[in-house]
Amino acid sequence: MKLDQFMKWKGMVSTGGEAKNLIVTGQVSVNGSIELRRGRKLLPGDEICLGNIKLMFGQYDPQGRRLASNDQ
Repeated sequence: MKLDQFMKWKGMVSTGGEAKNLIVTGQVSVNGSIELRRGRKLLPGDEICLGNIKLMFGQYDPQGRRLASNDQ
C-alpha cells in the first residue's frame, strides 16, 4: 500500500490532496525519516508519524496498529 493511501484509509487525513500536501511539505515521517514521496510503498513494520499520531503498517494487520507513546 502507498503512503498517501494508508494515511487516507486510516483517517489521518480526509482527502488524498490533504495527504499529498502534508507529505510534500515534510510533515510525515516513515521509520523516523521525513518522507517526501507520497507514492512510497509501505512494508510490514513501517512506522508512519504525523504530528503526535503514530501508526504501524503490518503484514497481518492491514488496518495498522496504533502505537503507545512508550513504544518508540
